[in-house]
Amino acid sequence: MTLAFWQATQADLTRMSGASSAVGAVAAALTRRCYRPLFTLRLCQATQSSAAWSWLLPLALLAHRCARHLAGLDLPWRTCIAPGVRIDHGWGLVINAAAVVGRNCTLFHGVTLGQRDRIAADGSRSTGTPVIEDEVWIGPHAVIVGGITIGRGSRIAAGAFVTQDVPPHSLVVGNPAQVVQRDVLPDVENPWCG
Repeated sequence: MTLAFWQATQADLTRMSGASSAVGAVAAALTRRCYRPLFTLRLCQATQSSAAWSWLLPLALLAHRCARHLAGLDLPWRTCIAPGVRIDHGWGLVINAAAVVGRNCTLFHGVTLGQRDRIAADGSRSTGTPVIEDEVWIGPHAVIVGGITIGRGSRIAAGAFVTQDVPPHSLVVGNPAQVVQRDVLPDVENPWCG
C-alpha cells in the first residue's frame, strides 16, 4: 500500500485513541466499529489510485460496504476526507460523496453533510455540498447542507441546521443555525500533527 494510505489510517487512529501504528491500524480496523469505515474508505481510495494494487479494489469495495453496514452509517468511498478524522458513535451518520471534510475534524452520530439543490425560475438546477475545513467539531444530529463552507476551528452544536457559510472559529447553534460566539478555540481531542 501507499505511504499516504498508512499515514491517513494512522492519523485517524491517533484521533480515536491517542496513539497509532500500522499494526494498531489493522487491529482497530478489525475491532472498532467507527474506525473500520474510515480504514476501508482509505483502502478503496488507495487501491483505486495504485496500478499495482488496483486488482484489490473489488474486495476493498466489498469490505467498505460491510464496514458501513456494521457501523450504521453512510460514507461513500469516494468522499474526500483528510487525515485525522474522528467519528464518535457513528450511528446514522450520512455524508454525501461530494462533501469535503478537512483534517482533525470530529463527527458525531446522526450528522448529515448533504447536498442541496436550488431550482431557478428558468428551471435550471444548481447543486452544492458542504466543505468542512480543518479542526471542525460537529455535534450529534447536526445537519449541514448545500454548497457552504464551515470555517476552520468552528463548532456546530447538536441539532443545528446549517445552510449558510460559517466563519472560522465560530460556535453555531439552532434551527436555523446562528453564530452565537466568535473566536472559539477548536475542540480537537488527540490532534494529529502530521
